[in-house]
Amino acid sequence: GWLPALRFVRRGSKAVTRHWKAMHFQRQKLLAVTEYLAPRPAVPPRCRPPRTEAPKEEDNGYVRLLRRQVEEVFRDNRMIAVCQYNSMPDEDVVLMKHYLRKHNIEVKFVLNEIARPVLSQSKYKNLVPLFVARNILLVSREAKAKEMLRVLKGVPQVNLLGACIDDTILSRQGVENFAKLPSLEAAQGQTVGAIALLPSQTSSLLQRGSAHLAALLDQHIRQLQAGETGSPAEPAPAQSSGAH
Repeated sequence: GWLPALRFVRRGSKAVTRHWKAMHFQRQKLLAVTEYLAPRPAVPPRCRPPRTEAPKEEDNGYVRLLRRQVEEVFRDNRMIAVCQYNSMPDEDVVLMKHYLRKHNIEVKFVLNEIARPVLSQSKYKNLVPLFVARNILLVSREAKAKEMLRVLKGVPQVNLLGACIDDTILSRQGVENFAKLPSLEAAQGQTVGAIALLPSQTSSLLQRGSAHLAALLDQHIRQLQAGETGSPAEPAPAQSSGAH
């Protein structure tokens, strides 16, 4: 069939048929009258007795035993390290325990529900924020921080969060700095050497003035004797540079 060469298409917005209209006054009164009002309580809340919390269930013997074990761990060991434990094969766990046991470091698996109440009532309460996930404790009766870090370096599934060494709470960086310190015997030797050096220096300083004065008096006596006899005075012995 034949189609026209031009076709007019209307493109425009549709006619708006809805406009806002104020609600009728009679309807407003009807809605106000039929509005729901909640009934007031017969007794005001301030006159009611306070609610009493339900008594907490007493801990059974097993929970008390676990808490006592946690207390003994923190009481009997000098180093307690808190680590985050991620899932790892049982063979790796046994191997990690073996390497740590060589340095007298034991691995303790504890529950947060057991450790948090015990620590919150002790002097170690600043360690409570570390117990938020699955944690383990690396404990030792000696401060074996260097050996512990060497073993954990090969176990990426165990991350050190913090530690308590000699009743001092340390962060991970603090434990690393503690591991770099010399041993107790070496530190004691350095301290004794430093203490012994001070008295020797003081003694030499006190004797320097008297030795110098004695040398000057000897020289003066020689000069007087030489003037009386008419012979040249003998040269004084060379003094050390420290005497001047």
